[in-house]
Amino acid sequence: MATGLFIERINSVAVFLVIMIVLLVVADQLVKQWAVDVLMPVKSMDFIHFGDFKIIDLTYLENDGAIFGSMSGQKWFLIGFTSLVILAGIIVMFVLIKRSKLFDITMGLFIAGGIGNLIDRIRYGYVVDMFEIKLFRFAIFNVADICVTVACVLMLVNIIFIEPKTEKAKQEAGGNAK
Repeated sequence: MATGLFIERINSVAVFLVIMIVLLVVADQLVKQWAVDVLMPVKSMDFIHFGDFKIIDLTYLENDGAIFGSMSGQKWFLIGFTSLVILAGIIVMFVLIKRSKLFDITMGLFIAGGIGNLIDRIRYGYVVDMFEIKLFRFAIFNVADICVTVACVLMLVNIIFIEPKTEKAKQEAGGNAK
């Protein structure tokens, strides 16, 4: 009976994660389609600014490379590599599901971002980017990139701050049980 409850909890988390991933991928693709339809003809438009002080512009960019345009023109390698990383992420997510809520959400964000950019690489041969930070010179990015970046930051927070405390608490609980 306890096993059934455990499986039910895992299934509810899995359903939540799949829904989260689907919603993030759909949001990413809708924003990218908007960029193709509306932003591509005008190339760039103001987005967030205070008077003449620009913070973020919307700038259409076709990125046929990886992060910061590296590996430009390596479409098939990037499709293959991204597919393997997504598959590995899915396996890790379901093997370690319920490790922690933060870990589950982190993996969901990572997978959603990978899928969003993979769709572009397969569909267009490049990734559609549109957010340009004007405060400082930075890469132009998209919703999928935001998902992957937030996932990386959350994973670092988890590894540096949360996991050590969790492990310490487990060790202390194990020591008290003896």
